[in-house]
Amino acid sequence: MTERVLVNDSAAAQLGDVFDSDCPVRTVLSHVAGRWGVLVLAALDGGPLRFFELHRRIGGISDKMLTQTLRTLVRDGLVSRTVEPSSPPKVSYRLTPVGEDLTAPLLHLLDRIRERTADVIAAQQSHDTQAATA
Repeated sequence: MTERVLVNDSAAAQLGDVFDSDCPVRTVLSHVAGRWGVLVLAALDGGPLRFFELHRRIGGISDKMLTQTLRTLVRDGLVSRTVEPSSPPKVSYRLTPVGEDLTAPLLHLLDRIRERTADVIAAQQSHDTQAATA
C-alpha cells in the first residue's frame, strides 16, 4: 500500500491557484507530467532500476535528458538515488512514497491514452484531410 504524504491545510492554501503562473504546483506539474518525467516515473513503477536500465527502457531519451530528469525528480523527492559501494559504484533509482502516490494516476492516464490513441489518430487524419481541402 502506498503511504500518502499530506500537506496541512494552511500549507496547501499557500500553494495558490494552479492556473496562476506563479503557483509552485505548476513547477511540480511540469516535472511530473513532462514528456520524460512521466516515462521515468512509469518505468520506475516496476521497482528500482539502474541508469542504463532506465535508458534502455525509455526509447529516444538521451543520456543528458535522463540525467537532468532524474536529478529533478530526486530533488523533488519523487525518486530516490542509492549508491552501492563498489568499483565502479552501482547507482539505482526508485520511487519514493510520494513518487508512488503521484505515479499511480499517471499510469491510469497512460492506459487511457493507449485505449484512445486510435480515436485520436482518426481525428487527426480527419482534421488534416479537411484542412487540406479547405
